[in-house]
Amino acid sequence: MPRSSNDKTPRRYILQGDWPQADLIPEAPLSAHCSLLLARDLDQVLRARGHSLRDIANLAGVAHSTVARVLTGEVLPDIGTLIRLEDALNHQLWPGLHAVRAAAQHDKPHEPGPTRPA
Repeated sequence: MPRSSNDKTPRRYILQGDWPQADLIPEAPLSAHCSLLLARDLDQVLRARGHSLRDIANLAGVAHSTVARVLTGEVLPDIGTLIRLEDALNHQLWPGLHAVRAAAQHDKPHEPGPTRPA
């Protein structure tokens, strides 16, 4: 899927760790945070249910390489792929704006509070 605003691939914003359990750099766009949350949830659901990439790809009617690229942070899935995966899993993967913003806030450095005059 083409990226908006010249965003890099989601995993290019890793500060530390391995995708999808990584921490992102403070400047990472919301799309990278969304991709990270979505990949974490998809990975967790696949592991919990014992599905392979090929299993879910076949159930969803998408290429297994697409599922792999979502899980490795190479792409953020398009709407069609996302809804097919959600339908096949009977599980919502889209994290929603609130969760994405919260994740982005978590990865930003905290600004010092106001100082008191001496």
